[in-house]
Amino acid sequence: MEVLLLPFRLIYRGLVWFANSPRTLIISYLLMIVVAGVIYGQVEHRSAADAVWWAVVTASTVGYGDISPVSWQGRTLAALLISTMVLLVIPLITAHFASQLIVDDDAFEHEEQEQLKADVRRMRALLEEMAARQGIDLPELPPERPVSGPGSAAPPGAPSGRSGRRRPRR
Repeated sequence: MEVLLLPFRLIYRGLVWFANSPRTLIISYLLMIVVAGVIYGQVEHRSAADAVWWAVVTASTVGYGDISPVSWQGRTLAALLISTMVLLVIPLITAHFASQLIVDDDAFEHEEQEQLKADVRRMRALLEEMAARQGIDLPELPPERPVSGPGSAAPPGAPSGRSGRRRPRR
């Protein structure tokens, strides 16, 4: 089963690498336009300028209709170009830029988490002291477990799953 999933894992890793680099996305978009334009120009016997114009219009799915393929090879190329752009490149570019805009203003910074933990420890100590004066037994605390993941109190410099950017407070 692992062998069957290996190609899909490799494709997934490639897409993640591809999507995380705006330079790679832009270069691949331009490369797709040029390659599709060159192939279209050869297949449909068009000038380089017309072929690149066709590739841009087709990739953007505008489709003015001023230039369109007549051969099956040109139509197949158009279908591949449109499908690749609509299903892969445009969503990856959009997702990349959208992820850059999303910032969690409510997430605690590491220092804020540490301050809150220290405050809770002080309150617990005061509560235990007051309970001891009153002769009240407090229930035992559950053992501390390490916490990891986004928003966790990871040591400084350790990856926390967040981008590390935060908008200044107003």
